Amino acid sequence: MAKLYFRYGTVGSAKTLNLLAVAHNYQQQNKKVFLIKPKLDIRFGEDDVRSRAGLNRKADLLVDSDSIINYGILDQVNCVVVDEVQFLSKALIDQFRYIATVMRIPVICYGLRTDFRGELFDGSKRLFEIADTIEEVKTTCNFCDKKAIFNLKIVDGQPCLTGPIVELGAEEKYLPTCAGCYRNKLEGQYF
Repeated sequence: MAKLYFRYGTVGSAKTLNLLAVAHNYQQQNKKVFLIKPKLDIRFGEDDVRSRAGLNRKADLLVDSDSIINYGILDQVNCVVVDEVQFLSKALIDQFRYIATVMRIPVICYGLRTDFRGELFDGSKRLFEIADTIEEVKTTCNFCDKKAIFNLKIVDGQPCLTGPIVELGAEEKYLPTCAGCYRNKLEGQYF
């Protein structure tokens, strides 16, 4: 039976690099992989999926919160991979569940668990509820050697807890941190 996977991690944990490696491995075996990403992620180009290590690939499908996947486009597909899944809606996550269960195509989703305030994204929350397999992609804190579990937002060089939940950026805007460094950098504002 195919599974619905959720592979989550903080910013900078090589989630997209892992996704691109999985896609490459399927292709090396002459298997068809189908890559989905949110329309709103235009950091590297409208349909580009790019890791910070420099690897990239074009997305096969761009989706937004009200997208309905035409399941016919998945004919002969061996695996579906999804980047930045945290930005997707519960309805889309349920469509991925359908693809894995009914169509018997594995769906491997990559994304953040929580936003910069430590709160679950809708897409991530739904995956925690219905995914068959949940795996953490680990990295260390930007400030020490402990495991990072938070995404610290930086605005004008200062850590903050304000602003829109969805605000695209990379190392210039978000840093992976452990709980202690997250609290210290926010001067106790969080917990």
